[in-house]
Amino acid sequence: MTQQNQVPRVLALVGMPGAGKTLCAKHLEDRDFFQFRFGSIIVDEVVRRGLAINPQNERAVREEFRQDSMDAIAQLALPKLRDGLKTHRTIVIDGLYSFSEYKTLRKEFGDSMIVVAIIAPRAVRYERLSARPIRPLTPEEAFDRDVTEIETIEKGGPIAIADYTLLNNNTSAVLLRKLDALLQDLEIYP
Repeated sequence: MTQQNQVPRVLALVGMPGAGKTLCAKHLEDRDFFQFRFGSIIVDEVVRRGLAINPQNERAVREEFRQDSMDAIAQLALPKLRDGLKTHRTIVIDGLYSFSEYKTLRKEFGDSMIVVAIIAPRAVRYERLSARPIRPLTPEEAFDRDVTEIETIEKGGPIAIADYTLLNNNTSAVLLRKLDALLQDLEIYP
């Protein structure tokens, strides 16, 4: 398939906190892909309510949004994703969380959606999370978040059903080379 004939695609990056999803999404945004971070919906709502941006407030808002429907974030994101596809051949979703969100997006975008799981050993993820400049987590907070995301927001489903998996147990540069190689193999362009 040539670049000119390629149908629009949705590239959803999934993984546990600290695995490298946002690193990959930022890299693709820098390459002119349209990028949308599902977590931005939560952070925007925390800010709108005048609350401090911290794991506790983000968790409360995330769980509140999902009380009525586990695909609430995907439903809120769909208009932005559709708009992105009007101007970009491929859009990147940073942080598709629940299996219900996966099913909603699969229904909307069909086979044009590709899911890439970014995975890393838990100890490596926790080290990264404690060192990140924005919203750092202690190992205890990271473990609590892992458990909550697995038990209450169906996070394991999209990771388990991913079309491709990239192991991020080395440097950022190694991960980004793996991502670029995968996209080249799949002929995915911005």
